[in-house]
Amino acid sequence: MADADPVGAEDRAVAPRRPDRNTSPLRATVSAYLALTKPRIIELLLITTVPALFAAQRAVPPLWTVLATLVGGALAAGSANALNCVVDADIDAVMRRTRTRPLARHAVPTRSALVFGVVLGLLSALFLWATTTWQAAVLAVVAILFYVFVYSLWLKRRTRQNIVWGGLAGCMPVVIGWSAVTGDIGWPAWAFFGVIFFWTPPHTWALAMRYREDYAAAGVPMLPVVATERVVVRQIVLYSWAMVACSLVLVPASSWLYAAVAAPAGLAFLACAHVLHVRVLRGRPAQPMTLFHLSNLYLTVVSVAWAVDAAIGLPVIGLRG
Repeated sequence: MADADPVGAEDRAVAPRRPDRNTSPLRATVSAYLALTKPRIIELLLITTVPALFAAQRAVPPLWTVLATLVGGALAAGSANALNCVVDADIDAVMRRTRTRPLARHAVPTRSALVFGVVLGLLSALFLWATTTWQAAVLAVVAILFYVFVYSLWLKRRTRQNIVWGGLAGCMPVVIGWSAVTGDIGWPAWAFFGVIFFWTPPHTWALAMRYREDYAAAGVPMLPVVATERVVVRQIVLYSWAMVACSLVLVPASSWLYAAVAAPAGLAFLACAHVLHVRVLRGRPAQPMTLFHLSNLYLTVVSVAWAVDAAIGLPVIGLRG
């Protein structure tokens, strides 16, 4: 439910390839519509959904619940991403790493992309309602609406805090996954929600430092565009500390296994963030993509650790709410 601007890897900083000349028209069309959903970003969102399913059950949840939540979540994320492509078509056409997206290169009519995004959103809500819980369906709709109307249409082009608050949409898969199992939202889900919320700015600002000229040309006031590198890296360090703190809040609701993974992973991330800070303070090339790539690995490792910890069902360190 997040773009590279809120959550996700901005297609891992790689623009989609143009269809091969020998590709059939049908295959090219299907590929273009699939690209609208930003599959790589969906992958990252689903990585944070699965641990919430396992943690809510504190065991391996029913396979049908897992599959239904992942399918419904993928539809919701695809809807949000497709609608974001409609809103950001002018921006994508300007930025080098996004100018080959379907709407930027006119591979899909704007109206068709809009209908496609709305239909995916409706399908996601109906599917989640029918197969999991009504709470999960409502949360999915809220995430889509927030991402499109609050982030894409309002915040992104107006404030340097765009990614901070816009990133809330990218945190929603965690609470959707938890509510799909229990029908409510326990405090561990909110703690991991905080991990993703504070993870998003360092992840995105590192990418934006690398592609600062792109954002500036498109008129998007990302923090690296409107502030000095010193301000940006200081904010990255602060958010990184908050992220790691939230990850450790989960320790009382987990076993020693999660703690043994989350603590060193957090230290590694903090070390990388501080190295970036020091490089900028000393006037050396920032090399922000190191942190960007590490951020993807960090979120994956912590998510997998939380899921495995819950699946094994080891005794928790403290009390679960």
